Amino acid sequence: MSKAARFDYGWVVVGAGALMTCVGFGTMLSLAVFLQPISDAMGWSRAGISAAATLDFLCMGFAAFAWGALSDRFGTRIVVLAGSLLLGLGLVSASQAQSLWQFQLCFGVLIGIAAGSFYAPMMALASAWIDKHRSLAVALVSAGMGVSPLTVAPSASWLITAYDWRFAMLVIGIAAWALLIPASFLVRPAPQGTTVATNAPTAGAPQTEWTAAQALRTPQFITLALAHFACCAAHSGPIFHMVSYAMVCGIAPLTAVTVYSLAGFSGLGGRLLLGVLADRLGAKPVLVGGLLVQALSIATYLAVAQLGQFYALSVVFGLAYGGVMPLYAVLVREFFGARIMGTVFGAVSAFASLGMALGPWAGGYVFDTFHGYTWLHAGSFAIGLAAVAVALSFSTKRQPSLDLGRAAA
Repeated sequence: MSKAARFDYGWVVVGAGALMTCVGFGTMLSLAVFLQPISDAMGWSRAGISAAATLDFLCMGFAAFAWGALSDRFGTRIVVLAGSLLLGLGLVSASQAQSLWQFQLCFGVLIGIAAGSFYAPMMALASAWIDKHRSLAVALVSAGMGVSPLTVAPSASWLITAYDWRFAMLVIGIAAWALLIPASFLVRPAPQGTTVATNAPTAGAPQTEWTAAQALRTPQFITLALAHFACCAAHSGPIFHMVSYAMVCGIAPLTAVTVYSLAGFSGLGGRLLLGVLADRLGAKPVLVGGLLVQALSIATYLAVAQLGQFYALSVVFGLAYGGVMPLYAVLVREFFGARIMGTVFGAVSAFASLGMALGPWAGGYVFDTFHGYTWLHAGSFAIGLAAVAVALSFSTKRQPSLDLGRAAA
């Protein structure tokens, strides 16, 4: 296979990854659309139904590490195929749930585990296929997450309106099977020729292969994991409570939803923009800059109250929080190499999922306690600044004194 052919098929893999993250995350996040119809039809509390979302993030986080390790060992295709089957099963079975605990198990556990199978393995594979435009490639895979609120959620809303929540969830589950199972067979391992210079850009790094055990003990892994955790903990609360906060400021409910949609759409553009910038300027400086803009945007929520201000802030905030997300994968790939990237990035993603699970709960607690969101935005701003400081401390150079052979003993 020629180099040009390898390059071209790499973008097919990127496209398959974007579809998987779109459907996987879109079905998980569509719970917001199902919340009221399920509560009205079944008489379950909204808190109980919302608990499935918390379970989703927790299960996705822990599963991402396991799926990443499995993809390194057995290949990405079998992992995403298993995840595709499990995702459809979770949706179909949740649509038939007769009790709240059954729904929480099917939607909160099965779908969370399934969603974890797509992001880290496909980000790792895309970075192995595409070398010259690696940041753009992983940004496109991640962009599926940005597209999902504009596709899956509106489809679910239309189906619920036309039929009922059970039929809507059943159809989405079948559609997930129909889309993702064929896409799984488009996934191929990257040719070895694309990963020869795995560690070449790392400024004199020793040409010794990492093991997963070594990588997970390095300061660089800990730094990236903590930065990703703080990044997601900072933006998840303001994002989840964005509509509610806009309504508190006097904006009509349907109009408040457009504020959230604009932020999601801007997040899609941010992934592409920062991905291109990272290819030109390097992933670390772009990540640090994006995290700083994210933190300042969160602080700005303390001063906005008008619809036009919300729209302007949604654009900037969306560009920042969406754009930084794929850059962690680029840094993992550049420092640790392709061979164990699934394992390492899966572990980093697990920390990110914990941060995502923390924000919505913290925002609800703050609102119930103080009857406002001031302390949510102030706290999120502080956490966002901490993410900037941690990312700044990331060293892209391996220490020459590191004895990899002894570390493996």
